[in-house]
Amino acid sequence: MNFTYKLSLTALAMAMAGCASVSPDGNTSDINVLTAGKTAGTTAQVAAADTAATREAVATLLAQPINAESAVRIALLNNPGLHASMATLGISDADRVQAGTLPNPHFSIGRFIEGDTVEIERVLKFNIVGLLTMPWRAKWQGQQHELAKLQAAQEVITLAANTRKTWINAVAAQQTAVYMGDVKLAAEAGGELARRMARVGNWSRLEQAREQVFLADAATQLAKAQQAAFAEREKLIRLMGLWGQQTEFKLSERLPEIPKAPQEISNVEERAMRDRLDVRSTMTESGYVASSLGLVKASGFINALELGYTRNTTFDNATGDKETKKGWELELPIPIFDWGGANNARAQGVYMQSVARVRQTAINARSEAREAYHGYRTAYDLAVHYRDEVVPLRQFISNEVLLRYNGMLLSVFDLLSDMRTQITAVNGAIEAQRDFWLADADLQTTITGTSPGSLGSMKANAGGAGEAKAGH
Repeated sequence: MNFTYKLSLTALAMAMAGCASVSPDGNTSDINVLTAGKTAGTTAQVAAADTAATREAVATLLAQPINAESAVRIALLNNPGLHASMATLGISDADRVQAGTLPNPHFSIGRFIEGDTVEIERVLKFNIVGLLTMPWRAKWQGQQHELAKLQAAQEVITLAANTRKTWINAVAAQQTAVYMGDVKLAAEAGGELARRMARVGNWSRLEQAREQVFLADAATQLAKAQQAAFAEREKLIRLMGLWGQQTEFKLSERLPEIPKAPQEISNVEERAMRDRLDVRSTMTESGYVASSLGLVKASGFINALELGYTRNTTFDNATGDKETKKGWELELPIPIFDWGGANNARAQGVYMQSVARVRQTAINARSEAREAYHGYRTAYDLAVHYRDEVVPLRQFISNEVLLRYNGMLLSVFDLLSDMRTQITAVNGAIEAQRDFWLADADLQTTITGTSPGSLGSMKANAGGAGEAKAGH
């Protein structure tokens, strides 16, 4: 092997080793592209870790009443689970770079003595299979990294959607608790009035008992409403990654108003198939598995091939002679028992599994998109019905009852009875408004993000393309 040939091999090795490098921005630019428009303006670069800058940004947001957008920003900046996911993406990137690195040669040296003879053996071995398959391994790990980026983007979108929905529930529960507090105060006033009127003989004990029952029920409903508000607030705290004094933030007092007109989306299935990341992920994975079949079938039973260069030097201490032997050896398995049939069958099975998963994901995406849009329109119609019909009618009735009471045409009992009826209408209006905004969040996630249940199944099947490699 002349010097020029050695230099050429060295240059080639250095070039191959330098082909891959770790992403300088931790792949956050790619995540930003995949999650554009779904993160309330928060970039993956900022949300990648807990830093002084993120802590300062969170403190600034907490200084104001928390609305849906600021809640999402805080969660994406401060959620430890998301930080762990971004770190996992960094691990995947490192694995990608490692797969594109030349395998190290193995060097061994031995010293053997027989009488006056001393033999020194030096062996340098190269893993030829590892060297020949390095381009494929680098490509395969790069494919796995692309899947990891899609999964990380889905986790970002899912966290943003869950935070938005939890904020909606927390604000609605807070509104209900405040209203039930007002109801309890009114019930206490009614109970006191009933007690006084019964004492002077203007009310019967039956009428007084009715007001006492109403007060007891109002106290029960208030306790339940306060517990629900506390529980929803704690869920939001967990998603936003807050603790200590940070948990003393103030929520917006009310949910946003219902829009004047609903979204008209005629192509929900098409948008889901085009934009959802879980659909892209399964289709991409299936393509990667298909490409891996070629190597498995080509390599068959050959899973190890080593080339070794040996140089032995023998010293005869009695005569002072030295003898040197050098040569090479090639080591490969003999296909006596395993001809690779099982590996090929396994790889084929993994591919058929991935194809079926693509079909199932497409079916689910279409159905979920239709269901989400139907739920959105129904929730909008109900919220508008409460806003434009039920609440105004109940308000009109309450005003008329109050007028008649002031004119001594109705009794206190009629006034209190009307208040009980009004409770149902107000709580129904709050729930309808809450349900609309929850349906709106679900719709946006379902047609442009991912399926609520996709992450769990994707993690369970994360080794899909890798199983073909494992089989090999």
